[in-house]
Amino acid sequence: MAIQVTYRRTSRMSMRIVKNGDVHVSVPIGMPKREVERFIEEHREWISDARKKNYENQQRRAAFYSHLPLQTRAQADDAIRQLKALVEPMVERHSKAMGVQPSLVSYKAMISRWGVCNVRNRSICFSVYLLLLPEWCVEHVVVHELCHLLEPSHNARFHALMDKFFPRWKEARRATRQIYKMEEDD
Repeated sequence: MAIQVTYRRTSRMSMRIVKNGDVHVSVPIGMPKREVERFIEEHREWISDARKKNYENQQRRAAFYSHLPLQTRAQADDAIRQLKALVEPMVERHSKAMGVQPSLVSYKAMISRWGVCNVRNRSICFSVYLLLLPEWCVEHVVVHELCHLLEPSHNARFHALMDKFFPRWKEARRATRQIYKMEEDD
């Protein structure tokens, strides 16, 4: 485990665990090294717990994505074909209702996002991993990206558009997060 200390214009020390398990510590400029070392030592248990949780989340994430095999070109092509058949009618229907038209709709194996809207060129790209979600959750993502053609940021206007065009969006987002995290109901 590596610990990276960065001196910044901040009023307090903070730390986080990054994807590879390293610890990044932000420290106020001028903070004595001894205080930084003490801060890290006092948080050893937190670091251990956070690294364990980070590792478990990565394992869960890998297990989730492994449900859609994309190792061969044929598998990837088949996944894109399936997703197009599902998404294109949604895009067409919601585009008409919203009065927007994307310039291009594309598909690729993105694991960091379900969809991306480029507001400059009005293109939308959807992750083929949407195939792992229920249809109504996929529709939520479609409407979300189309709303970005009307409002680029996630501000109050954007949320009002989501309320108007997909009233169950909060429920869909919650369901998607639960599926993605594969949480078990206790």
